[in-house]
Amino acid sequence: MNFGKLAKIIAEHIECDVEEIKVDSKFEDLGIDSLDTVEMVMELEEELGTELELNEKLATVGDLLAFIQKKVG
Repeated sequence: MNFGKLAKIIAEHIECDVEEIKVDSKFEDLGIDSLDTVEMVMELEEELGTELELNEKLATVGDLLAFIQKKVG
């Protein structure tokens, strides 16, 4: 998973332009709450074909990207 692909998924989920998504964008600033985060993780699990087991608080897009890369390599 690379940043561009993740940014596209997030942008589609919150219906914004992908250019608005930055590595250091905070979910809170993007209007993404914990329910949105869970829904996106479920979508990512489907996309990646693996279970991510989100067990930590992620604050930024970069945090989520690092989490995914740690889980799937």
